[in-house]
Amino acid sequence: MKNLGIYLLFAFVSISSQSQIKKKAVVATKPNILIIFPDQLRRYSAGFWSEAPYRQHVIGKPDPVVTPTIDKLAKNGVVVTKGISNFPLCSPYRGMLLSGMYPEQNGIWNNCKKDRDESLKDDVQTITDLFYGAGYNTAYFGKCHWLKNEPLFDTKGNYKGTLEAPGGNYVNEYDTYIPTGVKRHHIEYFYQALKDEHFNPHIYSSDPAAIDGKKDGELFLPKIYSPKNEAAKIVDYLKNDRNQRDTSKPFCMIWAMNPPHNPWDEKNTDMDMLHQYYDTDKFPKLDTSLVVRENADLKVANYARHYFANVTSSDAYMGVVIEELERMGALDNTIVIFTSDHGEMLGSHGHEGKNYIEMESMAIPFVVHWPKGLKAGIQDLMLSAPDVLPTAMGLAGLSQQIPNTVQGTNFSDLLQNPKTTTVKKPEAILLMLGNSRGVLTDRYTLCIEENKTPWDKKEVKDLARTFIYDNKNDPYQLKKISFKEQPEVAKKLLVQLGEKLKMANDPWYKSKKYNDLIPYPKN
Repeated sequence: MKNLGIYLLFAFVSISSQSQIKKKAVVATKPNILIIFPDQLRRYSAGFWSEAPYRQHVIGKPDPVVTPTIDKLAKNGVVVTKGISNFPLCSPYRGMLLSGMYPEQNGIWNNCKKDRDESLKDDVQTITDLFYGAGYNTAYFGKCHWLKNEPLFDTKGNYKGTLEAPGGNYVNEYDTYIPTGVKRHHIEYFYQALKDEHFNPHIYSSDPAAIDGKKDGELFLPKIYSPKNEAAKIVDYLKNDRNQRDTSKPFCMIWAMNPPHNPWDEKNTDMDMLHQYYDTDKFPKLDTSLVVRENADLKVANYARHYFANVTSSDAYMGVVIEELERMGALDNTIVIFTSDHGEMLGSHGHEGKNYIEMESMAIPFVVHWPKGLKAGIQDLMLSAPDVLPTAMGLAGLSQQIPNTVQGTNFSDLLQNPKTTTVKKPEAILLMLGNSRGVLTDRYTLCIEENKTPWDKKEVKDLARTFIYDNKNDPYQLKKISFKEQPEVAKKLLVQLGEKLKMANDPWYKSKKYNDLIPYPKN
């Protein structure tokens, strides 16, 4: 893509009465942004982790997966060794990635779902708002899951925007359609996929040509494997044969694939990939040659072949998009950020899924590929969800336009100038669940868990358990250490927890919850 100089864009309608974004003059040679995050892809489910020099940075063992696209991005980009999902659950992660703020500020404390109030606040300036204001084309493909689910649809899944008939119906129990207006946060080109049915995505789009002439808000059912479908639409957007974007501008694109998220059955798995790479000719039994984590229950992990097949399949369709960028001559000046919203337990500690303060659930990949602006290498850094927005803006040369409400850290200088940067690496990362708080450091995990389930809103005043993991000496977190066993370690970690809870303006800090245990800062 050739850009033609400097262009100006002017003020536009505000996203709320309190918050206005003004468009800035943009140099047309600014880099494109492409953020790719498959759902539930754990950090070590990528082939490159099994090779030098990456293997030495793995906590435990990496998965035996085939991921040539991710491997290419990693080997030609910067691999952040300690990407962390602070709140390993779909909607809370998305709230933090989009806003650069913790849940108390962005409005999402649980998965958005029928009969819940969680919803991204309209007046939050998101990454798409900010890049749009900086003169970028903005586009979003795939899963959203940041809006309160309400019965605003007819019986055929078409959006009516009213509870009255023909509205009054839900389109899905969890995710819901993002309507035009402030809730879409200046996403110009919109292609949303709903529902955890990988071969039956429920599509809504701003582009009638992409959905058989349907209008924005009318349900389209392409009956195509969702990563394959989305990759084709992204390539179509990049080719721009129908003027879907202004090619004099750079683009900011987010691609949120649903796989390898469950369900893990034959109806929702790319079985060609399973037969090619993970069938019984390669792995005769489902044993420790396939499920390698030493804390895994093999009976619980019986879906491993299906999970890995969808990882490999998602990687292949990522490759379709990366190849198109390369063909266009745009890849070198596109900042590709590859990450995920959270990990996958895959039988570890007897669990599947996420929503646990355990390494398999929290640990996510984070790779930045930008040949024009970054030297390939490894960065031993703890980077978490609120850091994505400011770091992406920093890499794009927009550090001065990061709102002061953003709570994440801009690590762009550390990634670009690792030898001379003054940016400090964090000593601890805040961890959250609906019933827990904790911190992760380079060595330890600390967890304080309340006596309730993560999704229960009832108020409790007692704790189910408190513990520490020594992730250096116990990489599979097999031994929970009591605070009494390691009092000095516990003391330091609890101080860090109090500081992080204050920084996040967390409800625990605001009510000084468990202040007999957590030493909250006085000022």
